[in-house]
Amino acid sequence: MMIPACRLADLPRGEAHRLDIEPPVSVFHTDDGELFAIDDTCTHQDASLADGWLEGCEVECPLHASKFDLRTGAVDAPPAKLPVRTHEVVVTDGTVYVRLSGDTPNLPPCVSARLAGGAA
Repeated sequence: MMIPACRLADLPRGEAHRLDIEPPVSVFHTDDGELFAIDDTCTHQDASLADGWLEGCEVECPLHASKFDLRTGAVDAPPAKLPVRTHEVVVTDGTVYVRLSGDTPNLPPCVSARLAGGAA
């Protein structure tokens, strides 16, 4: 399923756009013009990666400085240990679309509990 994220013209290079879905997903537009989509929640604690720092193909979590590779979702710097999911990005007629991965997301316990209807 393709989800419309934003207009490409509205996503400057070096910025991110967060999709308010559960769990949230963010689209990153690198300085080199590449587009990547990953789960927005850091796997270490509940922090939005869209609020982090983008450098090359890495995003640094604003909470504890974990780094994730936008191409693979792999952890490049702790304290996070689990990768984030990556999602396919397609641009059609100037609109950025995200095809969500069918893989199970790696979410911190507080987020998993909230999504399951438990205490946060």
